[in-house]
Amino acid sequence: MNSFNDYEVWFVTGAQLLYGGDAVIAVDAHSNEMVNGLNDSGTLPVKVVYKGTVNSSAEISKVFSEAQTTASCIGVITWMHTFSPAKMWIHGLQNYRKPLLHLHTQFNREIPWEEIDMDFMNLNQSAHGDREFGHIVSRMRRNRKVVVGHWKEKKVQERIAVWMRVAAAWADAQDMLVVRFGDNMNNVAVTDGDKVEAEMRLGYHVDYYPIGDLVAYQDRVTDADIRRLVDEYEQTYELAPNVKEGGKDRGQVIEAARIEVALRRFLKDKGAKAFTTNFDELHGLNQLPGLACQRLMAEGYGFGAEGDWKTAALCRTMGFMGQGLEGGSSFLEDYTYHFDGEKSAILQAHMLEVSPAITREKPRLEVHPLGIGGKADPARLVFTAHEGKGIAATIVDMGNRFRMIVNHVEVIKPKKLPKLPVACALWIPQPNLEVGAAAWILAGGTHHTSFSYALTQEFMEDYADIAGIELLTIDENTTMDDFKKELRYNEVYYLLNKALM
Repeated sequence: MNSFNDYEVWFVTGAQLLYGGDAVIAVDAHSNEMVNGLNDSGTLPVKVVYKGTVNSSAEISKVFSEAQTTASCIGVITWMHTFSPAKMWIHGLQNYRKPLLHLHTQFNREIPWEEIDMDFMNLNQSAHGDREFGHIVSRMRRNRKVVVGHWKEKKVQERIAVWMRVAAAWADAQDMLVVRFGDNMNNVAVTDGDKVEAEMRLGYHVDYYPIGDLVAYQDRVTDADIRRLVDEYEQTYELAPNVKEGGKDRGQVIEAARIEVALRRFLKDKGAKAFTTNFDELHGLNQLPGLACQRLMAEGYGFGAEGDWKTAALCRTMGFMGQGLEGGSSFLEDYTYHFDGEKSAILQAHMLEVSPAITREKPRLEVHPLGIGGKADPARLVFTAHEGKGIAATIVDMGNRFRMIVNHVEVIKPKKLPKLPVACALWIPQPNLEVGAAAWILAGGTHHTSFSYALTQEFMEDYADIAGIELLTIDENTTMDDFKKELRYNEVYYLLNKALM
């Protein structure tokens, strides 16, 4: 996974020459101090690069053109230190398509009551200038994030940090290759969608590869490659008795390692960031590659089962946003309910593929039969997700738009599951199972989700704004009456929007 160190965010300060050269010099000095302070705060994951004070349409167009074509630049922060006539910004913004953050702040925290005069007022009028800038961005119908508060405040820096993480994940998605081994599971609707529109809107490219291409890689894996990886398994996980050296299913662990070596090499050679598998497309493989999928997810690859390329891409994006934060992410699926009144919950799992990034316990490497796919018994990591709050998200194709659905969830501790041979998580969808599940179903949500402990609602809002897609949130404040109204209003909005295009 790419590091945030590979990226930078540009900081552009708006001003004008009306108040003379001394004012511009002061604006520049203040801006430099602010950028240095932001970088030294220890809060921001991406370096801020000051690109100077812009005082004309030509200067603005130049800096935004450079931002658009500079690969390392993932977004621009704008701030109007003084009054910056907004017509100057039109041409620059017209040609700029990367994420934009409008920082509504000022250099001084407080008003200097005893010393303030008109010179101070003319120089420090962000309250004025930022409104002028905000008007033109709104008139141009450009999505952006607006952060209000003093630039030294921790909560302001934290909101900028969220946007930076999302902007970095957006940049990562713009050349995301999703490899699909096989197609969607036959007759399943929600995991499919318009791949052309997805590339236009969301950036990622989806390619089909026959499983035979992976088998060719598998056939070139050496015994030494396998031994190194099995040694890693033994050092990292607890091994069930039947998969230890001499155990009856030891051979299945060896075959799982063979597949993992091949799959990792294949993805690296193709430059892929996410992938899907399908239990109907396993010709030439010994088993469904569950263990490999689990471990690759934990390393940052996106994954979707049964050809679910949208969830695979979203898993990559959410994992990218959350790298370095406490709590992991994973592909998950709604499996079965536990109806228990106020504590009714959903057991999340899958046939095999759940990332060990969402547990605090040491995973156990096991081999069990799998009654689907028609192959040998597959290896997998078995564990339970830890307790805590998180979000489950999905992107669905509604025909005329992509819709992101986000459900806040509380992961709770399940009772012992001695016969369940897969990793799992038990959670209560907010505000409760009855409302959470009903709202999810009415919104057309998938049975597959991308789950994260590390991310909050703000991450998903920023992502939906940058992508220009619909966002529906189900949280502790959701009521069915209000949610149904939102669905109806949104439908009218998008139908009218399409008619006016």
